[in-house]
Amino acid sequence: MNAVVANTVDVALNRPVQAVVAQHVEESAVLFHVRTRVVDAPHVRLHHLRRLDDRMAAHLDGLAVAGAYGAHLCAKALATPGPGELFAATALALSTHDESCLDKVLALAEALPECRPGVLAAFAWVPAPSLRGIVGELLASSVAFRRMVGILACGAHRVDPGAALAVALGDPDPLLRTQALRTAGECGRLELRNACVHALADEDTGCRFQAARAAVLLGDRHAAIRVLHQEAQAGRSHRVHAIGLLLRLTSPEQAVPILKSLLETDEDVRALIRSLGVSGDPQWVPWLIDRMEDPALSRLAGESFTLISGLDLAVHDLERRPAEGIETGPVDDPADGDVALDDDDGLPWPDAGKVAETWAIRAQSFPAGVRHFMGAPLSWDHAMRVRGEGCQRQRRAASEYLCLLRPGTMLFPTSAPAWRQQRWLGEPGA
Repeated sequence: MNAVVANTVDVALNRPVQAVVAQHVEESAVLFHVRTRVVDAPHVRLHHLRRLDDRMAAHLDGLAVAGAYGAHLCAKALATPGPGELFAATALALSTHDESCLDKVLALAEALPECRPGVLAAFAWVPAPSLRGIVGELLASSVAFRRMVGILACGAHRVDPGAALAVALGDPDPLLRTQALRTAGECGRLELRNACVHALADEDTGCRFQAARAAVLLGDRHAAIRVLHQEAQAGRSHRVHAIGLLLRLTSPEQAVPILKSLLETDEDVRALIRSLGVSGDPQWVPWLIDRMEDPALSRLAGESFTLISGLDLAVHDLERRPAEGIETGPVDDPADGDVALDDDDGLPWPDAGKVAETWAIRAQSFPAGVRHFMGAPLSWDHAMRVRGEGCQRQRRAASEYLCLLRPGTMLFPTSAPAWRQQRWLGEPGA
């Protein structure tokens, strides 16, 4: 038995060790916040995520072992609810089928949008048997929010929600429609492509973007592209994601106008650097190398260089010491408002001179105008390898590429618990 769990109960007195159980509640909430950063971190691979997930699982197991006292402390923590507290309480309620607690956390999540990520993540975290009977009730609920949670839970576990999904696409509630559209695309429901295209005219901006994303994942290359171009304009809430999708869909030649518009009119040079990496065109590498001289842009330019070349800066000794005056390393306090602001945490500092020398030798193997992704022209087999072996951001991009290459492919959830991902990756045809 895991030491964290073993210390939860005083065997001699047959009662929970209160201080240890309290630590389980606190650590579960803290680790949830850490995990929300790690699942999209640029330097984290699946085995790193597995270590974090094992820690979180041990604390959640400790709460379950503590029985009623663990549930009591989770409920007590909900007096000052946050995403982490709701995650722990929801995960425990699902694992023990505590209907009363589950009703409470769902009501809190519906009333407090800022806390929803914790509840939704718990439905994706727990094993499928813990959801047996619960998801069916959610899908049949008269409350739109609960139907949304049921659909999300199905998608997170790579289970088709069935007829409930098609019905939800036309629901009056925009939150439910948005989730239904997202799940339709990610589950590869090809027969719903026309419904997704129809939803491109939705009055809700979130629905419109998810309709466009779902439509392109399901193979549409006409109406959805036009909507993505609209959403890629300055000031749109889904601009970054829309640009990323457009660049993955277009050829390097077709991407040039998008990139030039960013270069000429966008004050956010980071968006341009990120977009150059997504475009995959080696012709932009010299420009990226020049940006490596700027401490504020150096690490991001290095990431985009790696996304094109596939060269790990640390492995190939292309790093330098961190620039002076730049904060490095993650912030561990989840109450800190800046906890997720530095997207470059964990990225290596590229040595522009060394990178330039290496590129001068290798550039001839990277013809301009040919999309490259992690060191090779984009292909199904290569994207499959990156999905299994890359860092989290690279794996997420590879998973999306697989859907775009073969519409109807189910999107691989790179934020799922690591052990579940490892099991799925080991299955034939995964």
